[in-house]
Amino acid sequence: MHAHTALPWDTLARYRLIEILAFWEGRVVAAQIGEAFGIGRQQAQKVLRCYREQAPDNLTYDESRRGFLPSATFRPRFTRGRVEEYLHLLSAHVDLDSPFAGLGLGAADTESLPLPSRAVEPLVVREVVKAARAGRRLEVVYASFRNPAGEARILVPHTLVFAAGRWHVRAYCEKHREYRDFVLSRFRGVPEDTGEMLGEHGKNGDEAWQTRVEVRLIPDRRLPPEEREMLAVDYGMHDGELTLHCRGPLVLYALHELGVNPHHVEAEPRAQQIEIANRQALAEWISWA
Repeated sequence: MHAHTALPWDTLARYRLIEILAFWEGRVVAAQIGEAFGIGRQQAQKVLRCYREQAPDNLTYDESRRGFLPSATFRPRFTRGRVEEYLHLLSAHVDLDSPFAGLGLGAADTESLPLPSRAVEPLVVREVVKAARAGRRLEVVYASFRNPAGEARILVPHTLVFAAGRWHVRAYCEKHREYRDFVLSRFRGVPEDTGEMLGEHGKNGDEAWQTRVEVRLIPDRRLPPEEREMLAVDYGMHDGELTLHCRGPLVLYALHELGVNPHHVEAEPRAQQIEIANRQALAEWISWA
């Protein structure tokens, strides 16, 4: 994949959709581009024409199928050609709020399990993003299991994080005098700007956030060799091991996404499937602290 930094983001998004549809479904038409981006037929045709100028050997028009098909020499220019790109598009397709709803995707029958999204107030996100960009303090009312009705906090946010199916903000908490993760759906009311941060409490001051951690996962060693080999293929392991690189505070989220409980060993190895190979090295990131 080439870096196309000179292209506007909306043009890049359109080219990526063209490649995903052509590569994975074997056909792309102007109507799909128009449907996805809310543009007219002529403009959608222009998008396809411009794409073909950028990648002249990728698409050929088929009169019988009334659409553009991937050529024998098709090579992704704006995508990676990875199946995850198509699966993510299919997932977005079943969401009626998605710009990709109604594209008529799915050459084969597909189904996506709809999960509820955590309700996040737009004004909360807006104020958090503004504060993070400008290095400002926010007074917020935050609900927790200890205080379900919410309590006042002064936070200095620096990064939005999507993990474990919900949006968080990484922020310095003046009450606890440390950096913590705060779930955006638990903010009550609109945060209020209370001025510039006091001290070095931005992203650069968050030592845990700046720490890169290696998480090594392997098939459960209690399983027979043939089952361990099967799982290694399932998870795309190299030499029987999957290595993830993430920020320290995100280690637990990564394990959660993979269904690995660092605090409990399943009695049935087939229920657990994979385990942490470098547990001792991750001690500070997987503790209950």
